[in-house]
Parts: sequence; C-alpha cells; structure tokens
Amino acid sequence: MTDDDHDHEHHHHDHDHDHDDVEVDFDADLAAQEEAEQRARRQIAISQIRQYGDPVLRMRANEVETFDDELEMLANRMFLLMHEADGVGLAATQIGIVKRVFVFNNEGEDVAVVNPVLAKTGRDVEVDTEGCLSLGPVRMPVERSVDVTLEGVAIDGTPMRLELEGTSARVVQHELDHLDGKLIIDRTDPEARREAMAQLRPRLVLSR
Repeated sequence: MTDDDHDHEHHHHDHDHDHDDVEVDFDADLAAQEEAEQRARRQIAISQIRQYGDPVLRMRANEVETFDDELEMLANRMFLLMHEADGVGLAATQIGIVKRVFVFNNEGEDVAVVNPVLAKTGRDVEVDTEGCLSLGPVRMPVERSVDVTLEGVAIDGTPMRLELEGTSARVVQHELDHLDGKLIIDRTDPEARREAMAQLRPRLVLSR
C-alpha cells in the first residue's frame, strides 16, 4: 500500500463520516418538523374545544333520538379532535353540541357511546390525578370508582354494554360528568379546587 492509497482511504472514510452527519441532521430536522406539526395540530384541535367559563360546559346534554349520518359525522369529528388534542376522551358538550354523546379510547380502541348510563359502579374507589381538555394545563386529584358497567347505544343504534376498569372506567366517568354539566373542579378536594381556580380565573379574564 503506497502513501497515495493510504491518503485516498482516509479521504473516503472522512466522506462517509460527512454522509452520516448529513443523515443525522436530516433525521433531527425531520423529527423537529413533525413535532412542530403535531403541536400545531394540537393547538388547532384545542381551539375547537370549549374552555372553562363557556356556559355550554355547565349544561346537561339532551338524549339523542335520531341515529343518522349527522350523528356518525359528529362522532368522527370528535375522534379526530380527541386524538389531535392528545386526549383519551371527549364529550359532545365540549365542542358545543348539547347531545348525550362521548367518545373515548378503550385500551387502544376508539369507542363512541350515545345516551350513556352508568348501570353499575364498583365499591372500590381510587384517587388519581386528572386533567381536562377544557381546563388547559390544570390537573387535580379526583376520586372515582375503580370499575364500572357502562350501558348505552352505539352510533348505528345498537345497544351496548361495557365492563370497564382502571383508566377506561375513570375516563367514562369523567366524560359522563361532562354530559351532566359537571367538571373535575366539582369533584376534587377544596384545596386542589382553590389552586385550580387560581389558574383558571386569569385564563377566564383573558378569554373575555
């Protein structure tokens, strides 16, 4: 091997390193772009969700009587908003529709429930931290039943009955509260409620 061959080999090796650096930079730029797009989609989704202080969040939703294409479109819109807002559940009242419909993610499966009713709640309860797409960054402890039986109707009008526990049970209780005009600030302890209101009141003033 001559010196010329040695220099050529080093030059080729350096070129490979440069190529690797370009790939790393490209991957980083792509990841940053995707993250920025995801944040933008979330902000757009959140902007379509009613926020604390909106009177519709305190209204009791009406029973659904008509199962048609409009109802299906509503559910599909709610699924999209739920996912783009990084949520696990969304009630119709949160988008200004006063109908007893909510959607949630049940262990990876999207489910829409019409005219939901808690047919049974277990004896065991658990306190855990909850947030809400209508309350911004506010989080607070809420006591819920660990397991529940939810009855309702699917979008196509088929009766449904779900035995739920853990996170899914908590989510449906949260969403059902929305349909009754209740928020997590109504279910938390006094101290947590005061702390939450200290965050929510300035947001309420700014939104007017």
